[in-house]
Amino acid sequence: MEVPEVAVHVERLHSPRTADRAPAPEDPPREPAEQPAPRARRFWAVRRIPAALLALIILGGAGLLLYDVAAVRADRTAMRWRSELADELAIRPLDDTWLRAGASLAALIGIWLLVLAATPGLRAVLPMRRDHEGVRAGLDRDAAALALRDRAMEVSGVQSVRVKMKRRKVAVRAVSHFRELDEVRADVESVLGTGIDELGLARSPALTVRVGRPLKKR
Repeated sequence: MEVPEVAVHVERLHSPRTADRAPAPEDPPREPAEQPAPRARRFWAVRRIPAALLALIILGGAGLLLYDVAAVRADRTAMRWRSELADELAIRPLDDTWLRAGASLAALIGIWLLVLAATPGLRAVLPMRRDHEGVRAGLDRDAAALALRDRAMEVSGVQSVRVKMKRRKVAVRAVSHFRELDEVRADVESVLGTGIDELGLARSPALTVRVGRPLKKR
């Protein structure tokens, strides 16, 4: 077990010269100052697959182009694809359909990569409160939804429950086969409100509860 921080409270220091003297009156203990809890931030995704694909594409294209340039420097003819590509780019107008399509595709790929680089990702992991410095924890959304569903199933009159857990909202759809719907809704809201607080999330999501009757069988 790794201990990130150890707090030691020293009440009095004794030296060998003053060991025989009368002890000084004890000062009232001071309460440690409360430090603000560290801010809980979202977990960032590693995104190994997009990074690996982009690296392979750049490596392959750069290697092929470098090989062709080295071949031309060695008094060999350039590859056919590069000559045809250079000729096409030289003679085609800027308003050509294929040029616009290629430029749009390159721009979309660039925007997608920028979005991946600037956003945390891992939307399925909900950050939990950070009560201690250096300790971070996250809760899977499916696990949180399952825990809330089990809590709602304990309410009297609830037959089935569906929970959709999001980062800022929890949507609950319950089916009650007896008791008044308003009473069941109030009990479900109370139980799930307590359950959300006990999850220890850094940001408590808003709760929406709907209760209905089961469908009649024909």
